[in-house]
Parts: sequence; C-alpha cells; structure tokens
Amino acid sequence: MIILFIAFAILLGIGVPIAFALGLAGAVGIIERGFTLVSVPSRMFTGIDSFILLSAPFYILAGEVMNRGGVTDRLIRFAQLLTHGLRGGTAYANTVASIVFAGISGTAIADTAALGQIFIKGMPKEGYTKEFAAAVTAAGSMIGPIIPPSVIMIIYAAASRVSVIDLFLSGVVPGLLLAASVALVIFIKGRNGGLPVSRTDVTRREVPRMAIDTLLVVSLPLFIVVGTLSGTFTATEAGGVAAVYAILLGFVVFRHLDLNGLWAALVVSARTTSSLFLIIAAATVVSYVLALSGINQFVGGLVDIFGGNTILFMLAVMGALLLVGCFLEPGAAIVLFVPLLFPVARSMGIDPLQFSMVVILTLTMGLITPPVGVCLFVACRIGDIPTMRLVKALMPFFIAELCVILLIILVPGLSSWLPGLFH
Repeated sequence: MIILFIAFAILLGIGVPIAFALGLAGAVGIIERGFTLVSVPSRMFTGIDSFILLSAPFYILAGEVMNRGGVTDRLIRFAQLLTHGLRGGTAYANTVASIVFAGISGTAIADTAALGQIFIKGMPKEGYTKEFAAAVTAAGSMIGPIIPPSVIMIIYAAASRVSVIDLFLSGVVPGLLLAASVALVIFIKGRNGGLPVSRTDVTRREVPRMAIDTLLVVSLPLFIVVGTLSGTFTATEAGGVAAVYAILLGFVVFRHLDLNGLWAALVVSARTTSSLFLIIAAATVVSYVLALSGINQFVGGLVDIFGGNTILFMLAVMGALLLVGCFLEPGAAIVLFVPLLFPVARSMGIDPLQFSMVVILTLTMGLITPPVGVCLFVACRIGDIPTMRLVKALMPFFIAELCVILLIILVPGLSSWLPGLFH
C-alpha cells in the first residue's frame, strides 16, 4: 500500500494527469500484491458499470445546452435587477446567479467558467478589484455541485448506494447556506463603503419577460425532483428528460440555440464525461488495491478509536478530506474513500444524508484550494490574476463556507429535514 501512495505522489509530482496517475499507481499496487495486470481493465470497467452513472452525461449536456442557449445572460440580468441599488449589488447578483445556475449546470467548474466570463471581467469596470470579483465567483461556484442536479452527487450515489433523489433534496438547504455565507462576507466587506453601489440599465418593460425566462430555467431542477418523487421517471431517466427540456428551451423558447451550438455542446459534454469516467474507473483500481491491502479492517477500527463520539469522527473526516481535496478531484476522492468511510459512519449511527453532505461539501472545497484547485485556476486565468493573490482574496469566503460545513456537522437536521418532509 505504501508503494502505491509513493507511486501516485511521484506521478502527480511530475505532472501526470490525475486519471493516469491513479491508474498507473493502481497497476503498481496490483503487481505488488502479486496479481496480473489483466485485473486492471476489469476493475476499471466495474467502476463505471453503474446505471446511476448513466445520468451524469445527460445532466452535463443539459448544462452545456442551457449555457449556449442564452441562459447565462438572462440569469445575470435578472440577478442584477434583484440587487439593483444595493451596495455591493453586483457581487450579490453574482451569488444569486450562482444559485440559479447551480440548478442547470451541476458542476462548480461550469459555474466558474460561465459566470466568470461576465462577472470577473465586468465587475472591475464598476469599481471592484479583480481579485474580489474572482473570489466571489469562485466561492459562489461551490454552490454548483450542492443544489440539484449535481454530478458529484450522482457519483456519490453510485459509490454509497444512497438514493440520488434523497441526495438532491439534501443539498438544497446546505446550498442556500453556502450562498448566505458568501453574501455575509460581501455584506461585511461593503458595510463601511468598501464596495460600489449597483446600477443596472434594465427597463420596466423588460422585467416581465426576464421573470418568465428565469422561471423557465428554475423549473428544470424542480421538474427533475418532482418527476422523480412522483414516480414518473427514475433519477437516471430524469437526466435524459432534463437534456431534452434544455434543448427545447434553447431552440423553441429562447431561440438562441442553433445546430452548431448544439453540436458544440455535444462535443464538450462527451469530452467532459469521458474524462470524468476515466478518473472514476482509475480510482476504482486504487480502491480495489486498498481493499486487498486490508484497509477496510483499519478503517473499521475507527469506531473504537473515536469511542462512539460522532462529532469528533465527523470533524476528523472533514479535516482529512480537506487535505485530500487539495490533491484529488472530488469524483476520484469519493470513489476512493466513501466505500471505506460510509459503513463506519452508518455503524456509529450518523445520519447517512448528513454524512453525505459533509463529505460532498468538504471535497468540493478542494476546487478552490491550491495546488490543484480547478475552479481557482479557471478564475485566475479568466481574470489574469496571480494565484496567491486570489487565494488571499478567497480566504474570508473559504472560512465562511467551512463554517457552513461545521454547522451541518452540529445540526443534522439541516441536511435531512427536506428529504424527511417529502417522504
């Protein structure tokens, strides 16, 4: 097992992509255990042979189609209308747009890339610093994987066998709390006049149309949740329904999408899905080697180590996964560690949905932390900002969002109340 970690660290250190570093390290572990390399492709196939994972490419496609169908501009205009006249209003609009965009993208990276092109480049023209604009965008993008639909939750459901629709419902309150934490930092920053007052050129005549367009966009996640809960379709089938709904909105309602845009969305979705599934498949090999090495018995002993103290256990998991998230993509980390930690949490009597939200939120935070935080570097590239300057600007938001995770650890009902209400 030690050789596996050494191999992975060396491969990651010399710049090998995470998927290949995981796969090669897993192969090294297979050889060390005395097995043939024939088991590598079989384990990789097993890792992605899941009906739940079939919905991931559909949700990715729905987000891409919505983004190319003129949705982003409409959402931002409506968010700016809601925050018009407030000090720091455009920063609040950024957060509101992240909430609504989360309901169509399902990923933090798509949120950062789409909203960043407008807010990171536009907010400095109103008097904001580039670093603050990029920090608000990157911090707000953490809402993307939490408010349904969520690609990370689909991967988690496949790894833990927790109901994906329960995960979707569980993410609503934590997602709104993340948004509130970002808004609180903006409020504190602007309280003493540190931020400009928002101005928008939206006319009253545009308001009804903007409201209708926004309702049509917000109806997508509601359509998925209500349709699944009513038994009209499964969570996997809901992905296909969401993709068709997004295409109809782009072509028929908004009329901003053409065949070239649809083809581009299909190509990007195929590439994103391929890279995601490759990471999951490679991580499955590493998880298999860890199981062969007896790590299950070690993790099972954690119950005795923590003496049944669930809060202490959750805090330890949070700290460990914050460190893991700095180096691993969330999907890979879920495949590696959830099958090990989830049974322990269940045996300690921890609510499965509470534990799931803590894991997903904590690993998502790795997307804005160096050295491999993808959203961090996307925001840096869009704003042409040095990494460490953005990290400094992100720290207040990072701390505020960590407080949300701590709140979920201390108050289990925040993640389980909404699923319980529907059930």
